[in-house]
Amino acid sequence: MDKSLPPAEELALIDRELAQLDSRRLYLLARRDWLLRLLHGYGPAPAGWGAAAGPGAPAGWGAPPPAKETSAPSAQNVLLALGAVLLAVAALAFTLVSWGSLGIGGRSAVLAAVTAAALGAPVALLRRGLRSTAESVAAVGLLLTVLDAYALYAVALPDTDPVGYAAAATAAGAALWAGYGWALALRAGPEGPAGRVPALRIPLPAAVLAAQWPLPLAALAAGAGPLGLGWALLATAVLDAALALRVRAGWAVAAWVPAAVLGAGALLTGAGRSWAAASVAGALAPGALLLAVAAFGVAVTWCRPRLRAAASAGGLAAVAALGGAVRPELDPGWVVVAHLLLALPLLAAVRAAGLPEPVRRGLCGAGALVAALAALAAWSAVVPTLLVRVGVLDEVWAASTPAADPYWPGAAVPVVLLVAAGAARWLSRALPRPLLPVVAVTAAWAGLFAAPVLLGFPVAVVLAVQSAVTAGAGALALRSRARGTAVAAGVCALAGAANVSLGALDGRTATFAVWGLLGAGCAAGAAYGAAPRLTRSWAAVCAVGYATAVLVAVCAAVPLAPGWWALPVLAVPAAVAALGPRLGGVRVAAEGSAAVAGGVAVALALAAGRAGTVALVLALAGVICAGAAVRADRRQLGWAAGALFVLATWVRLAEAWVTAPEAYTLPVTVPALAVGLLRRRRDPRCPSWTAYGPGLAATLLPSLLAAWGDPHWLRPLLLGAAALTVTLIGAQRRLQAPLLLGGAVLAAVALHELAPYVVQVVGVLPRWLPPALAGLLLLAVGATYEKRLREARRLRDALGRLG
Repeated sequence: MDKSLPPAEELALIDRELAQLDSRRLYLLARRDWLLRLLHGYGPAPAGWGAAAGPGAPAGWGAPPPAKETSAPSAQNVLLALGAVLLAVAALAFTLVSWGSLGIGGRSAVLAAVTAAALGAPVALLRRGLRSTAESVAAVGLLLTVLDAYALYAVALPDTDPVGYAAAATAAGAALWAGYGWALALRAGPEGPAGRVPALRIPLPAAVLAAQWPLPLAALAAGAGPLGLGWALLATAVLDAALALRVRAGWAVAAWVPAAVLGAGALLTGAGRSWAAASVAGALAPGALLLAVAAFGVAVTWCRPRLRAAASAGGLAAVAALGGAVRPELDPGWVVVAHLLLALPLLAAVRAAGLPEPVRRGLCGAGALVAALAALAAWSAVVPTLLVRVGVLDEVWAASTPAADPYWPGAAVPVVLLVAAGAARWLSRALPRPLLPVVAVTAAWAGLFAAPVLLGFPVAVVLAVQSAVTAGAGALALRSRARGTAVAAGVCALAGAANVSLGALDGRTATFAVWGLLGAGCAAGAAYGAAPRLTRSWAAVCAVGYATAVLVAVCAAVPLAPGWWALPVLAVPAAVAALGPRLGGVRVAAEGSAAVAGGVAVALALAAGRAGTVALVLALAGVICAGAAVRADRRQLGWAAGALFVLATWVRLAEAWVTAPEAYTLPVTVPALAVGLLRRRRDPRCPSWTAYGPGLAATLLPSLLAAWGDPHWLRPLLLGAAALTVTLIGAQRRLQAPLLLGGAVLAAVALHELAPYVVQVVGVLPRWLPPALAGLLLLAVGATYEKRLREARRLRDALGRLG
């Protein structure tokens, strides 16, 4: 490098040479990686390696090799698997079909020679490094040993018990395959400078699989019965677990899987025999099997902490063993209680300091599962007691509520639910889980709510207790700071209130007492400032609902015509509107439910079929809205008041059989438009809907309704001309309200006039033409969707710019 160069030029030269060196180095690394992949036969070159070639790279080095759809090892494995399958099929065909064409010596010689060749070939193949081929040939050899056993039975031992022979053959096969696998591992040749070729993957798992059958088959051959079979399954599972504990992790899975399956089989066998026992003595033998399964499961988790499910299965087996011993002496409901009580020590094991953590968690999981199943079983008896009250709606105040017929009579159901609630509450302190407090609240509410019904208490006592339980749940929802507990208690309170309210419909006194107390409690909850706003809002809604229901019940109890029931109901929204700001954070919920109460009043008036009463109710509702609109934060209710007043007026006019609404609307429209014109002159920013909308709608809309029912041509003509005039004025003055109102009315009038002719034309057209036209329209709209969307947006913007 020329040292006479200026420092800046020399620095630039050094940077260029370093960049070239980096580029060359990246290219060489990518080329090396591709060559390694090519030599080992897997995968194409890394993405982008050709682009890294420098300017001095040989021609063609940057071109990637042709991509392969499958790698060499995968294709090899497929071919070997197919070859092994074909050899197995051929061996089966030879044994089952062509066996009879050879004598006894030929049969033995052929099978012995083929089996020996198939079992000996993997040794040579492993020495040559052909591992996959050795696996396939070894699989064929193992299959041939099965055929040898079958041939030996068919030729030499045909009178032997087949089940006993199968037990002996599987035991011998398991020993043979295990020895064969270890022998291959010991005799395989070296792999590189040091070490041996690893053993084949097939023989040892095959040996483990064959070892699962000797003891169960021997039990069946000896006629040991279900319990004997269960003990054989358990013994085999214990042997599998012992093997899994001694071998390395890669081979342990082949033993743990059958251990789990056979252990589960022993558990199910013992549980089935225990539940089928007719006496305590008959349940002792299955109980012993279940206790052995329990010990086995705990021992597995103790030795392998990751297998926590084994301890859970052991806990379930222990509960089944002890519960099955007392089951024959108890009623069905108390059997569930006994199992739940037996599960409590398992839950307490979570704090047992002498047990490993996985064992404690596994036993606790088993106890939790038993408690959950017991609670669900108890719920199956609670639900009918809740749903039976729906039948009271058929005969209100008839004192004929149908009695529930629970599957578990007596105190077993409440005991199960309350014990489960206490266990969940205790467990939530030991194991903080968000679901446990919810379970505790729900189970406790269900047990207390259903207890008086299931214990057969008088109706008055039942309603009193259930009302108190509902009040307690509501108080918990208001005072609890835990979100899950508050939500669960709130849902239980709502469900209890609905159910006890249905039950109170059985008598008048009960209706007023229960509904009044629940309504007062809801009002007190809404006023409780320390509670969350959502809970208070629900309480306010319930308070307004109960007030409405009580007024309806009063109207039903007093000899008052149903048509006049709506007037007292309006007292509820009037009271809510009068309270107004005093409602605080629950104001929105209270006003919403008050609006629903007003809707109930209107529905009651409509159901009576008296237009005068409907008009009076609408007018009073308008007065309530107008009174509420006096406040600055409720100005929008003025629109509702105006609409209600107009609607009440038209109901009254309809009752008087008015056929010319223009005589009543035009005197309102003209001054309204004059006032709107003056407002626009003083305040040009005033929207046209505020200035002209009410006046135009007061005439156009009633006249449109009258025109649709008018068979003559004069009214539609005059209304169409007026609507056209209003539309043109709106377009000329760029006013939104006249343009849209006039255009909508004009389109409706045109549709009314053209409808008969359209119907006639449609009747003449072929039936296939309208669907075809509709399809073409949809295709056109879909093809130009984006353009139409832009046009719609431009139209919306243009309308928004109007006054």
